Amino acid sequence: MTPVFLTIDTEIAWRHHAAGLDPAVVEARSIEPAGVGLAWQLDLLARHGLKATFFVDPMPARIYGLDPFRRIVEAVLAAGQEVQLHLHPNWAKARLADRQAHASFELSDYSADAQRELLSEAASLLMAAGAPRPIAFRSGSYAANDDTLVALGSLGIIYDSSHNGAHHPWPSSIGLPAELISPVRHCSVIEVPVTTIEDTPGVWRNFQICALSNAEMTAAIDHAIDEGHAATTIVSHSFELADRAGVKANDVHVSRFRAMCSLLEARRHAAPTTHFTDQVPLALNAADKPLAASRWRRGRRQVEQAWSNLVSERRA
Repeated sequence: MTPVFLTIDTEIAWRHHAAGLDPAVVEARSIEPAGVGLAWQLDLLARHGLKATFFVDPMPARIYGLDPFRRIVEAVLAAGQEVQLHLHPNWAKARLADRQAHASFELSDYSADAQRELLSEAASLLMAAGAPRPIAFRSGSYAANDDTLVALGSLGIIYDSSHNGAHHPWPSSIGLPAELISPVRHCSVIEVPVTTIEDTPGVWRNFQICALSNAEMTAAIDHAIDEGHAATTIVSHSFELADRAGVKANDVHVSRFRAMCSLLEARRHAAPTTHFTDQVPLALNAADKPLAASRWRRGRRQVEQAWSNLVSERRA
């Protein structure tokens, strides 16, 4: 079987904070936008019998307080899903009084010691919000390097899922090949890369709801099953199914999320969804290869993307 890590990065969207919106509106448009946010996703996952990992970034609690994150953690755990650690370090210098103030956006810009301090603080905030001690991590914007993984290991975190060949060598700066999609032990943790497909020869595109068409997602899952891949890692976000303003559902993305859930339910015996806390045995150092490029699939996705940008993103 090919285990599937269905991951949803759950965070306060910087764009809503920077726009100067009221804190309650910032939370709503980031976590529960347009009725297709966290609660809707949890309900759909339950109806399809799927497991998902919610990578939660608690750093905005520095200025917004812990209550929004308590609500997130409580909802995820009550639904039988897992909470793991996410981190956007720009919140370290954010302020409500000055919405343009921020620290560096990329974790890999920080020294090894500074990264460890940020990761330790984020883990403590997440647990203060009611989450179990995290054992898995993904960096915001996939911005991680080998120093990040060493710091994670020192904090007792077993898994990282920041390596993304579509964003390599920057900001995804871990010292692994861009085309790597199979789990590997690296710098004292098990790296579980984000799955990619080949967009054009030698160019990778990550398996993300807003990045792949239904046909590409189906082909990628079936390719992983047929080839016996060690794992498949899918990415979405709490706000990804709404438009960028967080006020209107993006019909293209909602349709893709629904289709992906139906696909994973149909393939559950060959590609079961799993939690990091299940600690399923992973075949390390497998020679898994991304799905090869297809001009037909790429063209169809480009049409979908154009529709998403021109129609689904249009303000009501």
